[in-house]
Amino acid sequence: MLHEYDQELHLFIILSRAHQWVTAHVHQDIRKSGLNPTEFGVLELLYHKGEQPLQQIGEKILMTSGNITYVIDKLAGKGLAQRKACPTDRRVIYAEITEQGRQFLDEIFPRHREVIANAVSGLSPEEREQAIHLLKKLGIAAQSSFT
Repeated sequence: MLHEYDQELHLFIILSRAHQWVTAHVHQDIRKSGLNPTEFGVLELLYHKGEQPLQQIGEKILMTSGNITYVIDKLAGKGLAQRKACPTDRRVIYAEITEQGRQFLDEIFPRHREVIANAVSGLSPEEREQAIHLLKKLGIAAQSSFT
């Protein structure tokens, strides 16, 4: 049996490796669609949550506002997203998915879900439920103890 500190280190390594391999599957699929993971993340956010102020996009996907501007520019250049001024506050700019962007994700998202399902298929449905519960518990505890 592992010493408590060795167990904690072992958990961290195993968690990191699992994340690395699941993410590798996801990123490989995203690249097939012609987007990078950040572009896909922003487009997916707009697809599922609707228009978003540029500042909030950065907070939701952990990016700086300068990077968000660049990503929105790239998505706009591909016809997948656009900027929209706030009608009540000229300082606020929204990003929204275009109809072309919506059609694009409608087309590729089923395959993307399948790739994710395949990447996590090493666990049974019951084990996935347990993992969701345990990892959420771990994340909340780590977040609350962060200084």
